Amino acid sequence: MARPAPRQSRPSSTIPASVAGVDRRSLLRGALGAGALLGVPATLAACGGDPAPSGSGGASAKAGPVKFGMNEAKGSGPAYERLQAMADAYAKKTGAQVSPNAVDHNTFQESINTYLQGTPDDVFTWFAGYRMSQFAENELISDISDIWPIDGLGDAFKKSATASDGKQYFVPVSYYPWAVFYRKSVFEKNGWAEPKTLDELNALMKDMQGKKITPFAFAAKDAWAPMGTFDILNMRLNGYDFHMALTKGEKKWDSPEVKNVFATWKTLLPYHQENALGRTWQEAATSVEKQECGMYLLGTFVVDGVSKEAAEDMDFFTFPALDQTIGNDALDAPIDGFCVAAGGEEQESAKAFAKWLGSAEAADAANNAASAPMIAANSGASTAKYGALQKKSVEVVQNAKSIAQFLDRDTNADLANTVITASIQDFLKNPDNIDSITASIQQQAASILGK
Repeated sequence: MARPAPRQSRPSSTIPASVAGVDRRSLLRGALGAGALLGVPATLAACGGDPAPSGSGGASAKAGPVKFGMNEAKGSGPAYERLQAMADAYAKKTGAQVSPNAVDHNTFQESINTYLQGTPDDVFTWFAGYRMSQFAENELISDISDIWPIDGLGDAFKKSATASDGKQYFVPVSYYPWAVFYRKSVFEKNGWAEPKTLDELNALMKDMQGKKITPFAFAAKDAWAPMGTFDILNMRLNGYDFHMALTKGEKKWDSPEVKNVFATWKTLLPYHQENALGRTWQEAATSVEKQECGMYLLGTFVVDGVSKEAAEDMDFFTFPALDQTIGNDALDAPIDGFCVAAGGEEQESAKAFAKWLGSAEAADAANNAASAPMIAANSGASTAKYGALQKKSVEVVQNAKSIAQFLDRDTNADLANTVITASIQDFLKNPDNIDSITASIQQQAASILGK
């Protein structure tokens, strides 16, 4: 998520359940408290330096020097600010040296497999979901069961950190729902209301076009970003269970259900920004800030791509139901956090750092230093920096019946990164080629997943 998936990042309080993707209503109620790079060794080699805190790890884990792989480039905005603040706070607390390695998000994400198979940093930013579990199965990340439980992270978050072998390999730090974001002042000025049905959404989009505003900002240069649109359309048209079965190869990509998702998407493309393949998500967010576009389907991290003034003017609604028998109570709400690389040199100090990163103290250090807050996973973290957007995000996630992690986190990495991203981009260039595109995805999915 993001992400990439997404990838992208950031809010929190209590989240989902298993990495396989299951109904999370009961888990959410119990858990919410408040709310790569071997092909480019020079890039992910390790840059800068900073220390880290202690009092964290399992029985033998102690604070010590640690290399910290960050999936945000220096100066890239609030997401980088939060990660750097955590590193600084840990260093100040423990006197341990933390050496941050700040890498552009997409570069990090696309190179993650090579990175982990090379000489990775000790602790690195990653996501919950199938791909975390896949790294565990391939012995690319370390078993960190001995640092659990972590105060403030309940059972739902522990389940999100658990791989198929029942052991923990991940420390959650934040989560963020995907929804339709817009500027409140623009809606108020034009007398627009949040659409509750497909008919209302269609009427709103037509009115926006009539006023020379492109209804939906849209970006696909970040190959993961359009997956969010596919996810929501698939869950709205076919339901959460079908969506999760599709990611696991239990449903076919060339089925009538999936073809209908792309056919529906095709009818919505005229309401989206053109030339999406050349636009980053930050540039699309800016178009909403400039009032060139009226809405944007993205994660709460959209605030990281706009000014503070525009961020404070943002609100959102969940994508309306497309089938009333299915409703609109399923959504993507990816969990971001940290893993310990199996190839890292400092396993014990890495565990100590990872455990501290999941603490309320770490979350507060991040949010106090950043221009925009994340929604912290730890229930003990302060919500003082939360604005209306973060508070609403917690509420929406809490009320969701089913939560997906995001397409590129819920399925096989090779399928997501080499097949689905390219196929969706092909669809955006050639939306009439649905049959051939879905047939190609299915053929490759069957080969990769063995189903």
